[in-house]
Amino acid sequence: MCDQCISTVAASAGSRRRRLWDLPHQCHCPLVGVCFPLSTLRQLVNKALGGKAMADDYEVHVGAVSECLQRNRLSELLQKDLESRYASTVQAFRAAKTTKELAGLWADAVRRGDVAGAFWAALTHPRCDEVLQEVVLRDMHMLQHQAGAAIRVDIGKFNLLLREHGVLARELGKAQQRCTQLLAEKSAEIEQLNSQLVQQRAATIGKETRIAFLLQDLQQLRASLPDYENTSRLRKQLEQLAHRQAELETQNAQLRQQLGQAQRALSLRGPEDAPALASEPQQDPIKEAPITLHLGKKTVLCVGGRNGNLAHYREVIERAGGQFAHHDGGLENHQGALDAVLGAADLVICQTGCISHNAYWRVKDFCKRHGKQCVFVENPSTSSLSRSLQQIAQVP
Repeated sequence: MCDQCISTVAASAGSRRRRLWDLPHQCHCPLVGVCFPLSTLRQLVNKALGGKAMADDYEVHVGAVSECLQRNRLSELLQKDLESRYASTVQAFRAAKTTKELAGLWADAVRRGDVAGAFWAALTHPRCDEVLQEVVLRDMHMLQHQAGAAIRVDIGKFNLLLREHGVLARELGKAQQRCTQLLAEKSAEIEQLNSQLVQQRAATIGKETRIAFLLQDLQQLRASLPDYENTSRLRKQLEQLAHRQAELETQNAQLRQQLGQAQRALSLRGPEDAPALASEPQQDPIKEAPITLHLGKKTVLCVGGRNGNLAHYREVIERAGGQFAHHDGGLENHQGALDAVLGAADLVICQTGCISHNAYWRVKDFCKRHGKQCVFVENPSTSSLSRSLQQIAQVP
């Protein structure tokens, strides 16, 4: 053993940690190689030299190892960097109070594979004796061999992965090209659909605008025809009257046919039937009750009644010199028009049996408020209407 090694082992009995230049020379090479990245080592060498080292990585490593034998500018920089870089590991190794505990910490670090900081902390620990130092150096030597073998394996794997990466990169490029083309097609399709959507919206807005204008025109037309509802109602009444007229014409044709048959039967009878006919009692003709009231072209409103009797109502009132008007009392005609016809009438005849309750009370209230003469008739027949007119004539 060299003198330096003997002095180092003897010094290990104290509590002071050894410095980089206190370690044996065989420790410097693995320390510099394992604990310093090449880039960091070159920076420290350049800093110690005050310039840029032009040597290659191996020469820088050899020079740094040789400078670690003694305390100098470079060894102090390396010492400071090691203490700063592996401060947490050094602090953890301070817990070891014996060589055995220190050896246990080193073994744990080897099993974990984190040996750079543990290598520095173990070699500089005050309880690291010559035996443990030799064990640590041997372990690090084998770890370096294993690392070299692993690197060779990793390089092979890396080359394989590199080739696979090239294949996958080409496939990815093709996939990206297809995606780009598909995206461009979809974008063009979306633009076309958006254009169609805008056109459809414009067409819809145009149609809605035209509908709004037509509705406005329709409202203006209805506003310009205030009697639109009355006209519709009168048109419906006209259709009913035309239907009734057709029924009456059919009935008249039947009566004419019966009359013709009776006349032919009478002409076929001989003179000998004349005394028999003369001896038959003569029936008195049906006499209509004369109407002594003269309405003087007043408007007579008949509210309610049967639609089939409207023609008879009109005949009776016009024979008395009046003008006939009619409202069905809300059965078919709109009740909103009832006040209008009531206001235009001079005389009101209310058929109470053929109108709604609402129309009845409206007629009664309107005539009472406006002082119009009103006669209530329960029977909707023509004779009842004639008697009502007679009652009006008898009122002073």
